[in-house]
Amino acid sequence: METPIRMTEYSHGSGCGCKIAPAVLDVILHSQLPPDVCDALLVGNSSRDDAAVYDLGNGKAVISTTDFFMPIVDDPFTFGRIAATNAISDVYAMGGKPIMAIAIFGWPLDKLPPEVGREVVEGGRKACQDAGIPLAGGHSIDAPEPIFGLAVTGIVQTRHLKQNSTAQAGCKLYLTKPLGIGILTTAQKRKVLLPEHSNLAIDTMCRMNSIGAQFGEIPAVTALTDVTGFGLGGTFARNVRRQRLASSYSVRPSAGIATHPPIFRHGLLTGRRTTQFRQLRLCAGGNDRTPAANHLRPQTSGGLLVALAPEGEAEFLAVCQQAGLDLQPIGYLREPVAGNALITLE
Repeated sequence: METPIRMTEYSHGSGCGCKIAPAVLDVILHSQLPPDVCDALLVGNSSRDDAAVYDLGNGKAVISTTDFFMPIVDDPFTFGRIAATNAISDVYAMGGKPIMAIAIFGWPLDKLPPEVGREVVEGGRKACQDAGIPLAGGHSIDAPEPIFGLAVTGIVQTRHLKQNSTAQAGCKLYLTKPLGIGILTTAQKRKVLLPEHSNLAIDTMCRMNSIGAQFGEIPAVTALTDVTGFGLGGTFARNVRRQRLASSYSVRPSAGIATHPPIFRHGLLTGRRTTQFRQLRLCAGGNDRTPAANHLRPQTSGGLLVALAPEGEAEFLAVCQQAGLDLQPIGYLREPVAGNALITLE
């Protein structure tokens, strides 16, 4: 009997937990060259947004993004589908619609047969079909670990463009997917995931964030982003500091998909938890024994984080209800008060 291939055994990291920490990334991206001057570039690297946006001059703009990582699940088809869904999400997080994707594929030819790689690409193709776009090409290399993702092109009406750095004080915060993906996938990699939990993370990661295109049409949505490798807490830490705002938020037990005591008895910590905590501690002033630690696990293909002005709540919730989402606010943004933490966990 042939032993099934476990994709997660061929990578040192998994999913969006592979991300480079923000402080390290700042060092890498620092440049001595003068900044690029391009009036048509509406969103570039300076805001650390989900994608770049270029104004076409006719009321429309093109969105360009790329995302790829190493296996987060063992099944190759599912890995490809999740990686592609995660990459496409960046277009939805800008309020846009994807129109085309090309694949990014690295494969350890000395360790894994090409037929397994074909299944990965096939999973990516399925995700593109779910989004209604073609997988139009790509690039592949022989690599020491399996890597897959997409470069995605999208379009958006410029008046519907959303960013992660434009929220306003007084906005409520909503999250469209539950938390807990990181701890479940870590449990799978350590071979301690319970059978009854095996599909929880997969179902969530394969769900498209296509509702983001509808959020883009709601003026009261003042900011939009997706929660991925930096976790919910890391996303708050980056954005509220950049916007000179403060945030209070809570995540009810019902908002998590991984609150199962049998998993936590194994003492599992995701690889980026410590790094993310250092980033959040600068804002929240806590320690590793505070509730903050529960909000730092990486999310792969996570939900959209929405900042919503109060006057648009009825319209927003109607769109969510039509999409089958029953959402409750998880927090709010406020003006910072001197001497208080920028992030308050409730």
